Amino acid sequence: FRLVFTGPLSHYFYHYLDKLIPSNVPYSQIKRLLLDRLMFAPAFLALFFVVVSLLEGKNLKSLKDKMQTGYWTALKMNWKVWTIFQYININYVPAQFRVLFANMVALFWYAYLASIKR
Repeated sequence: FRLVFTGPLSHYFYHYLDKLIPSNVPYSQIKRLLLDRLMFAPAFLALFFVVVSLLEGKNLKSLKDKMQTGYWTALKMNWKVWTIFQYININYVPAQFRVLFANMVALFWYAYLASIKR
């Protein structure tokens, strides 16, 4: 998942974010964070649930049940855990190191997701 989805999607998202909201735009730090937290994070988390369910050989009903029981809980925890790290990452980490920084945090995040997937 990390090799095929996380790395490439994160890389292109961060580059697109820099172009969409340059640092000279008023309130750029908050705008970038809000875009990440309210658009990218929910979509990426949904992708995680779908891909993991497919890799586990689950059917659509099982995926729907897992989304209904685990998605909102995971998204709220994502907002709690990732918001401060993403604020730092998006606004202070040089672009070429953002995926690396996020992957270091993700090591613990994926352990949490694995625990709620069960």
